[in-house]
Amino acid sequence: MEGKHEGGTKLSVLVVEDSRTQAEFIRHVLETEGYDVTLAADGTEAIRRMEAGMPDIVLTDIMMPGMDGYDLCRRVKRDFPDMPVILVTNLFDPADVLKGLASGADSFIVKPVDPEHVRSQIEAVMRTREMPEPKDSPAQLEIPFAGSTYTIAAGRLKILNTLLSTYTVAVTKNTELQEAQEQLHSLNEQLQEAVADLSRSNESLAAENQERRRVEKALAEANRKLQLMASITRHDLLNQLAALWGYLDLAQVMREREPANAWRHVESAAEMVNRINNTVRFTAEYQKVGATAPTWQEIRSLVGRSEKYVSTGKVTLENAIPAGVEIFADPLIEKVFSNLIENALRYGETVTTITFSLRQDGETYTILCEDDGVGVPAGDKEKIFTYAHGMNTGLGLFLAREILAITGITIQETGIPGSGARFELLCPAKVIRAPDRQTG
Repeated sequence: MEGKHEGGTKLSVLVVEDSRTQAEFIRHVLETEGYDVTLAADGTEAIRRMEAGMPDIVLTDIMMPGMDGYDLCRRVKRDFPDMPVILVTNLFDPADVLKGLASGADSFIVKPVDPEHVRSQIEAVMRTREMPEPKDSPAQLEIPFAGSTYTIAAGRLKILNTLLSTYTVAVTKNTELQEAQEQLHSLNEQLQEAVADLSRSNESLAAENQERRRVEKALAEANRKLQLMASITRHDLLNQLAALWGYLDLAQVMREREPANAWRHVESAAEMVNRINNTVRFTAEYQKVGATAPTWQEIRSLVGRSEKYVSTGKVTLENAIPAGVEIFADPLIEKVFSNLIENALRYGETVTTITFSLRQDGETYTILCEDDGVGVPAGDKEKIFTYAHGMNTGLGLFLAREILAITGITIQETGIPGSGARFELLCPAKVIRAPDRQTG
């Protein structure tokens, strides 16, 4: 029977996870599958609980402060050699697998946690534990990979079980990617037809003024922008829906024994619904790309309206942009300002004030977004704008650079680490017009 010994008693699982929300979610998944679950907030507490009473198996997160999952696994295998350990991780590449095997791990589970995969991995590990290793299994394997050498002491059965676990995850991820690629391929065909139609229409507009030529250049970006949007929106919505599902599940679990906490999770779910609503509304705006050209928009009003995407709470937002100054940009520039605000709130840690201002340097202008938080480390100033970095921390800054580039606006981070972040939007003369002059 699922989650039980042959005698009918429940299998006991020690879950080591520093995030209380993640820990409660994994507890709920395991208890639903019939396991007896104990939680530990870090590696030190986990060792203490094991000394007090041995579980049947340990599930530990990898990314934890102090003693991480690899260190905990090595400690468990040293002090309790027969204890099976499964690593739970957000990351997944070959180096993770080799590090896990080198630390003595028996298998992997990748977040977000899937109940069926959790159950199958626990059952596979427990079965492998009961099977004898072949007598000719080598004592140790030295595996060189990506500039490092990993010493694997695991037997063949454990290595095979781990590889099967990683292969299962890889197949699942590959299926999701194939589905996304099919959708993007269909969208690309439609966009190619739209771009072809636009190209035929533009042949009759060659003699139009400079503003018309700027619009045509921006429309040529429609294909690339919409393909980007398909990936970004799907990523954001899946994450938000996963969080919503987690909050509602926790609320359901706690509704009788901890009603106050259950209502707090319901409130968190309501906030997540609002974020999903904003994402969907933003997606609807993005679908107009190719039909709606870049326009002149007042910068001060853009900053004010961008607050509808975020809740600043106790943080003060100062809008020092002079009235009447306009910028020629994609209509989605409003999302750029809201992303800068959200970035300061999420990563500023000590931020109390976010300020938008405008600096003039001759014929050019620079829009400044500054905060008094912890700032951006020197080595991350360019990295935060990359797509690969954004997949882990949010795609707002990557998307902001893409939107601004449509009309030649650039963005960079120039703040002093430890003294606050400062984002500079460098605007060519042709995309800014102030009340005292007109830009052709």
